[in-house]
Amino acid sequence: MVIVLVVVVVLVVAVGLFAVLGLNRLRQQRVRVDEAWAGIEVQLTRRADLVPNLVETVKGYMTHERGTLEAVTEARAAAGRAASVGEAAAADAQMRSALANLFAVAEAYPDLKASANFGQLQGELSRTEDQLAFARQYYNDACATLNRTMVTIPWSLMVGPSGVEKGVFYDAPDGQATPPQVSF
Repeated sequence: MVIVLVVVVVLVVAVGLFAVLGLNRLRQQRVRVDEAWAGIEVQLTRRADLVPNLVETVKGYMTHERGTLEAVTEARAAAGRAASVGEAAAADAQMRSALANLFAVAEAYPDLKASANFGQLQGELSRTEDQLAFARQYYNDACATLNRTMVTIPWSLMVGPSGVEKGVFYDAPDGQATPPQVSF
């Protein structure tokens, strides 16, 4: 009788430990995904904050390129309205395309290219784009880790009780992954 009681207690403790470990593992990985998403938001905000300065610097030189400047401004507004990972990815692709067009058009203005302020802003945006690319990769890695854990036995048994949802990957929308075509 004592042996049966000890075995039952050991089994209950083992199941309890497994449940705690499983719940903690899933929740920690979800937190990692949320932290990675926050990193993307920081870089998107940094880029959005740099864009008005860039547009103001360029305005004086590019009086005939209003469409390009308006596209950059609209892309910045779209980034501010994004409420989900998919919307943020679409706005990010729109911003990348608009900035690529802006920098391509800027090539036609030697005075603008020689401007120290423009060069500094272009360098800051370049560094921000590099950091944003790293943040997107880190976020997608965190999502992949969480998603793999959620479908792997024995952790998949804890998905329901944990309330953790799968990570949504940060993908470029269809047709947005190709570089923009610029002509003069």
